[in-house]
Amino acid sequence: MHQLGQILTDRGSKYAVSGVAVKDRADVDAALKDLKRNKSYAKATHNTWAVLLSDGGPLKGDDGESGAGMVIVRMLEREGLLDHLIIVTRWYGGKHLGGDRFRHVQSCVRAYLDDGITR
Repeated sequence: MHQLGQILTDRGSKYAVSGVAVKDRADVDAALKDLKRNKSYAKATHNTWAVLLSDGGPLKGDDGESGAGMVIVRMLEREGLLDHLIIVTRWYGGKHLGGDRFRHVQSCVRAYLDDGITR
């Protein structure tokens, strides 16, 4: 799994992004379990994720951050990136971010994609 660590901070909330190549839902579940072996990620408020499986279409998990998984799905669709799980982690900082939280998810995914690990 490739982790970029903390990407941004806003009003106390911290964001990180991780990703890994996967083939099916079992790989997705294993990757999420692997990520949460790290205590810091296990204690995160949200581990939002999405993947476009070449033989199963989109899968996503909002983990309480309603709508955030779909933001990742749409970015994966625009990139045409199949079989690569992207997980955006948020540690809640005590203040609601409103719509900014979706921009932060996009920023994290963009940083991950720009890092070039997916190609």
